[in-house]
Amino acid sequence: MNYVVMDLEWNQSTNGQDEAPGLPFEIIEIGAIKLNQKGVMVSEFNRLVKPAVYHEMHQITSRLIHLQMQELQRGDPFPEVMDSFLEWCGEQEYLFCTWGSSDLTELQRNMRHYNMTPLSEGPLAFLDVQKLFSLAFEDGKSRRSLETAVDFLKMEKDIPFHRAFGDAYYTAKLLTHILCEKPEVLDKISFDVFRPPVSREREVKVQFDHYFKYISREFADKAEALADREVMSSKCYLCHRNLKKKLKWFTLNGKHYYCAAYCEKHGYFKNKIRLRRSEAGKVFVVKTTRPITPEEMQALKARSEHAREMHRRRNRNHKKKKDFD
Repeated sequence: MNYVVMDLEWNQSTNGQDEAPGLPFEIIEIGAIKLNQKGVMVSEFNRLVKPAVYHEMHQITSRLIHLQMQELQRGDPFPEVMDSFLEWCGEQEYLFCTWGSSDLTELQRNMRHYNMTPLSEGPLAFLDVQKLFSLAFEDGKSRRSLETAVDFLKMEKDIPFHRAFGDAYYTAKLLTHILCEKPEVLDKISFDVFRPPVSREREVKVQFDHYFKYISREFADKAEALADREVMSSKCYLCHRNLKKKLKWFTLNGKHYYCAAYCEKHGYFKNKIRLRRSEAGKVFVVKTTRPITPEEMQALKARSEHAREMHRRRNRNHKKKKDFD
């Protein structure tokens, strides 16, 4: 399998008001490096895209990437560049790799704008090298800039940053280093959810070393999502038993929901639900399940009690306001 390490540069409305529907960012450059399974660079791709939506360069974009609109006129239309890019990716199995999690979403958004065939009918697996760097060399939670990561590993900086090919080049060098030094973190696959699962049968269920991830199909709204049995279930992903909840589902902000359950064989588990809005305006769920210690269970219980108290206060205030009106 090959690794296609890519980076994009994009432009946007200069005033924030003349934004094209469904296309907040127009891709203006695609850069990529192809690595074989040993992390050896075998090919490269670098193309400018001629703008068709935003014909003035946003000042921040211009200052950051040192690229002028006149230069972009020498580029080619996005569909032509994208077709060339996919041909370059090749027929051999490959995995997209990016620094951060936004490039694949914007790539697919631009493809949709031109009615191109989707990259995938559902969530797209990829490697987020920014996340992998943190897992390999830091705390797994921090997210560093690309240049900071290069400096951390004392890598030579032989071409400029902040252009698509340059950033793809450095991302590829970092990925090669991770392949050599910390290959175990490559199991931490990420998923771009620009296109959620199209059916229950296509829902994503993936077990990692220390947690389990579930990505649901779309629901009409939040209420329907939170009424679904699979979404609200609590299971031990190690022995596949349905578990009785020790803490019922609760939320502090209406977007993230938590519960806890206990497995007699494997201990306490925390479930976290994140409600996400799809491009179609519907709702889907990303749920993670991970084991927790008794101490973490007590901390979660305190958060649950705080959430209940907040709910009671809101209800009292609402009742007072209703009585006053």
